[in-house]
Amino acid sequence: MAGNMTLKELEAAIANGTIDTVIVAFPDMQGRLIGKRFTGAFFLDSALHETHACNYLLTVDIDMEPVPGYQAASWEKGYGDFVLKPVVSSLRRIPWLEGTALMLADVCDHHGDDLAHSPRAMLKAQLKRLSERGMSAFFASELEFYVFDETFEGASDKRWRDLKTMGNYIEDYNILQTTKNEPLLRAIRNGLMGAGIPVENSKGEWGPGQEEVNVRYAEALEMADQHVIMKNGIKEIAHLQNRAVTFMAKWRYDLAGSSSHIHSSLWDAKAKKPLFMDAKDPLGMSATMKSWLAGHLRHASEMTYFLAPYINSYKRFQVGTFAPTKAVWSVDNRTAGYRVVGEGKSIRTECRIGGADLNPYLAFAALIAAGLAGMDEKLPLEAEFAGDAYGAAGIREVPKTLRDALAALDGSAMLRSVLGDAVVEHYLHTGRWEQFEYDRRITDWELQRGFERY
Repeated sequence: MAGNMTLKELEAAIANGTIDTVIVAFPDMQGRLIGKRFTGAFFLDSALHETHACNYLLTVDIDMEPVPGYQAASWEKGYGDFVLKPVVSSLRRIPWLEGTALMLADVCDHHGDDLAHSPRAMLKAQLKRLSERGMSAFFASELEFYVFDETFEGASDKRWRDLKTMGNYIEDYNILQTTKNEPLLRAIRNGLMGAGIPVENSKGEWGPGQEEVNVRYAEALEMADQHVIMKNGIKEIAHLQNRAVTFMAKWRYDLAGSSSHIHSSLWDAKAKKPLFMDAKDPLGMSATMKSWLAGHLRHASEMTYFLAPYINSYKRFQVGTFAPTKAVWSVDNRTAGYRVVGEGKSIRTECRIGGADLNPYLAFAALIAAGLAGMDEKLPLEAEFAGDAYGAAGIREVPKTLRDALAALDGSAMLRSVLGDAVVEHYLHTGRWEQFEYDRRITDWELQRGFERY
């Protein structure tokens, strides 16, 4: 696409002055872009090969506070550096920022090896397991978010109360309301396209001011890279128009949550032959697809943390809100946690558990790990669920709290075996710190109910 650049094109753009700034960034545990801005000439001379950053960046919470208790980095170990190795294939223009290009980086130790607990490395490791089986994975992640007639600074000054959304009624597929939001959404679509991200469409969602942007499916690592650039870009483009957006899974309890549905399919190593399609099967599903989906269901609770990493994530799982509460599968049934959609070569699974707050590298890695476990064990696929999963009793539940999800992850022999104990413990510590920080806070709800009445 037009936004993607080769190294020679970057060199020429820096020489003629159309690019003067190169961002080198890596995805952190929260899926944010973290890095540095380089002058063009210095980037080509030095940072193109490697640069460095403090290793505390993979041990901080959402507030960027260093969290004690990690084995990977600590005050006791001096918080040294790790190495950032730019990934040339990720180079692209950032058209909404003047004279700017961006290159993602892998996080490595001083020997040049990927750090196992870095999100991009975790996904690469699972894709390597697929590759060893002669397979490749294609993913697509949808992103929902709310748009506000507020700036980020103004929302903070108002303590995030009484915020005005860009729209005051449910706008799901509504053209009139989304026309009102079009100056921003058009800039988002065109900006992302200009950054080499193949946007298919945007649409109104099931909340006032709620939008969804969909991009074309891609190889899994490329899709995760696009996801984090897209999410950051949407925030930046909104900021430039004096608007704010949120990717919180549930920003207000009485409005729809924001999801990140994840579509996945497997192909052969050359990405020519679809491995999920079987024209002879009544539903068009191959044995490989059935085992892949069976693995997702068998290990659904164990991998939920990687789809729902925050306290707030679990506020989204509410009956009758199009967010799933049951980890069952069905064909084109939005009450189920997992859907089978498409037909022929396009047949695929859709995981509906994840919220817009997920880190795509961690979510994709967990889904691949669970799918491979189902394939390796040749798990049979349980019967399709039919009807309203919200009201059905005795079927597999999505974990209701972060505590439940962490307990399931802690007990996952499968994830410990494929991710490594050290990596699992790293993220358990992250989740437990999130829970600890929440447990000691006094919420607005408590004050409203108890200030006078207790």
